[in-house]
Amino acid sequence: MNIDRTEFIAWMKRIIQRFDLVDELLKVRNTRLETVDGEELLDNQDLLQLLKVSARSLQRYRSDGKLPYYSISGKIYYKRSDVEQVIRESYSRSVAERKKKKEL
Repeated sequence: MNIDRTEFIAWMKRIIQRFDLVDELLKVRNTRLETVDGEELLDNQDLLQLLKVSARSLQRYRSDGKLPYYSISGKIYYKRSDVEQVIRESYSRSVAERKKKKEL
């Protein structure tokens, strides 16, 4: 089966239009579902990959109150700013502890 160049180009344009439509629909869906007050929400899977920790460690951070979270329809979400704050605080504590050890 051979197709000429103009027919091929027409098909490719239709395919690209459909990809663009799917891309727009996904952006709307993700924006609607994964933001609160304009701030990005991360779920457990996102955080496990980002922090490279186990699910149990994440559960412990929640239980200890170190990491604020939101439960929506039984699924747990974290605000990106809260996660970044926890990371900053952990880094600051770590640096301070190393300085103390050097002084001793």
